[in-house]
Amino acid sequence: MIDSEATKTQDNREDCVLELRNLSIRYNTDEATVYAVNDVNLKLMRGKTLGLVGETGAGKTTTVLSLVRLIPDPPGEITSGEIFVNGRNVMSLSTHELEMMRGAEISMIFQDPMTSLNPVMTVGEQIAESIRIHEKVSKEEAFRLAGKMLETVGIPASRAKEYPLQFSGGMKQRVVIAIALACRPKILLADEPTTALDVTIQAQVLKLMKDLKEQYQTSMIMITHDLGIIAETCDDVAVMYAGHIVEIGTLEEVFNETKHPYTEGLFNSLPSAVSKGNKLKPIKGLTPDPSCVYPGCVFAERCPYACEKCETGYPGFTSFSQTHMASCWRYDEPGFHIERGHSQS
Repeated sequence: MIDSEATKTQDNREDCVLELRNLSIRYNTDEATVYAVNDVNLKLMRGKTLGLVGETGAGKTTTVLSLVRLIPDPPGEITSGEIFVNGRNVMSLSTHELEMMRGAEISMIFQDPMTSLNPVMTVGEQIAESIRIHEKVSKEEAFRLAGKMLETVGIPASRAKEYPLQFSGGMKQRVVIAIALACRPKILLADEPTTALDVTIQAQVLKLMKDLKEQYQTSMIMITHDLGIIAETCDDVAVMYAGHIVEIGTLEEVFNETKHPYTEGLFNSLPSAVSKGNKLKPIKGLTPDPSCVYPGCVFAERCPYACEKCETGYPGFTSFSQTHMASCWRYDEPGFHIERGHSQS
């Protein structure tokens, strides 16, 4: 007789394409040590999109760069943790193995397309370069495939011989997406891919990414500070604050059953058509100094629910379902809850 729980656990492992375990990263400078990422645990499931959301400086980009071992060393240093991509521990891979993994198994779309594209190479050459690294094809065949990839992202193949400066911002981002997807990777990392674009182009690029993700059956991590983009593109959400994951769950759980005070603050600071005319409720105070080690909860100084215990120790996670967790001491108290749109003093 088959143990159903054991089978379920095995299925979950097979469905997990990326996992971070207790990841911590710091930057060592002459002035100070910056604790950028602290004991982060994350999972990305097959075919799903995980949204990583938080303020600027929360540690989102550093976390994602570590997945492809692109943390600049020095000054960056992964001080602890394990990173698994399709079951392989990235921390134990050689330089050559990492180069083969990037682009083929896991690719990244960076925030500013102009910093990702070589201005003195045609866009076709840049896409073809990625194809030739991972596939045994001739230079001519790689360039032909590059043209087909351009057509996939809505750009005529005839423009493959043009240079980045001949493209608009939205078109450049489409080229970057074409490079990232040229070898059909199983995992796509998108670091605020629409930040530099206007709203209309932003919507087009997001739809394109969503369509291509479904076409290639790609799993994705979407980094953003925009909750609207999270709502539109993600299945699961991890909320990051000062290098820590403070809440994680499905999109519906995090949006409709918000548990962490910081997540509540993010939602309360957004304009709403329902509360038209009411003042916005920004989160008071500033993010903590990342070069300091705090004995308690890093959000305590800005939290309307903070109590004495919050200042003395960092809280573990309280589980509200199999997929929904938040890191807050107050849930040790029976009946404690937070309400969207309200705050305690």
